[in-house]
Amino acid sequence: MTQETTWEYSDIIPEINELAEKMQANSVIDPGLYNKFDVKRGLRDLDGKGVLTGLTDISTIKQNKLVDGKLVPCDGELYYRGYNVNDIVGGILEDNRFGFEEVVYLLLFGEMPTAQQLKDFRELLVLYRTLPQNFVRDVILKAPSEDMMNSIARSVLTLFCYDKNPNDTSISNVLRQCVQLISVFPLLSVYGYHAYNHYLRDKSLYIHYAEPTMSTAEVLLSLLRPDRKYTELEAKVLDMALILHMEHGGGNNSTFTTHVVTSSGTDTYSAMAAALASLKGPKHGGANVKVFEMFEDLKQNVSDWKDDDEISRYLEKLLDKEAFDRQGLIYGMGHAVYTISDPRQVILRGAVQRLAEAEGYTREYDLYARVEELAPKVIGRKRRIYKGVASNVDFYSGLLYSMLDIPCELYTPLFATARIAGWSAHRLEELINAGKIIRPAYMSISTERHYVNLNER
Repeated sequence: MTQETTWEYSDIIPEINELAEKMQANSVIDPGLYNKFDVKRGLRDLDGKGVLTGLTDISTIKQNKLVDGKLVPCDGELYYRGYNVNDIVGGILEDNRFGFEEVVYLLLFGEMPTAQQLKDFRELLVLYRTLPQNFVRDVILKAPSEDMMNSIARSVLTLFCYDKNPNDTSISNVLRQCVQLISVFPLLSVYGYHAYNHYLRDKSLYIHYAEPTMSTAEVLLSLLRPDRKYTELEAKVLDMALILHMEHGGGNNSTFTTHVVTSSGTDTYSAMAAALASLKGPKHGGANVKVFEMFEDLKQNVSDWKDDDEISRYLEKLLDKEAFDRQGLIYGMGHAVYTISDPRQVILRGAVQRLAEAEGYTREYDLYARVEELAPKVIGRKRRIYKGVASNVDFYSGLLYSMLDIPCELYTPLFATARIAGWSAHRLEELINAGKIIRPAYMSISTERHYVNLNER
């Protein structure tokens, strides 16, 4: 028999507050010590350059070019297995087709598929796009969560129990697990949202089945909408967004997490759950939600969306921690790698503009474009950053999802639905080139102390 309590898991009692204050007081590290011992905070040099921690053949990010023997910032470029993402997206648009599945194949197997290979791979994805019997009822619907990323992570970890060979880390078995997860992520995301919407928000419950002829983008829209209807433009733009979000070098937080956890020899489900936990953070995949929420606050506090001075004053308040979440950030501006431009944002912006014109969102798009133009000037003036600050892929993705009537709760899960392809490629790459467990060094700054018996303290 379990012991019943009168407190909730969310309660913070006075004793916890007191212990928290003590813990915080005893855990502060002098920031100057990082420079003294040449410790790379966040695995980055003082100039922002990432510390080299591994090798990958999956994707490449270019943000500098060599000019007269010196590295000079340039427009950002992103390559998947050596192919420029601009060329990949351009080819798909030229053929007027869906491309997500094709690019998944490229990331996993290192080469573009032939027409027959692509047909076979799509059939494999459809074959695996199913959940165990009663999984939706017993796992997803039974314990709905208001946080979709946690809901997906729980589902992924539970799928371990339905796998007959969950701990087998042979390449064939891990590839099978990864393809299955890539296939079912749209189901886990949308079904998780419907469970939350029904049980926690008292809305109608919709559980649709995925049609075998649909692309991943079509499956997402079809499962999400009560009437299952969508336009071709909506699906094609979402397909493009998924392609742009599916991979971004080996050094981003969630992909690095995948490498680190995989290097320990753990199972696929645990590795992907760890990557999901990383992506959930507002400094990583959750940034698109922050951008959308920031603009919702801006709309409430700026009366004239065409007044540059009024918008600039609001942006200044953001930096001065006087507006929105008071964190001193203009979300969607700046990137850890790109300085001149984020190539994903450049592609996405054009697609968002076309969708805005088709769906009647030109006023909202114009506001985003105006902020995109003004924010670097405000940041440069307030923070004295004159090297340039460009908008990143998160800047327009929230607007895109809102135009597609995708709820805010699914913004980061959509990111995960795309990025699972990149995580899978990197997990397999780590296993194929398995070396030592990834274990970075930490310098201890503790001083030795003598133990004192309890009755003498």
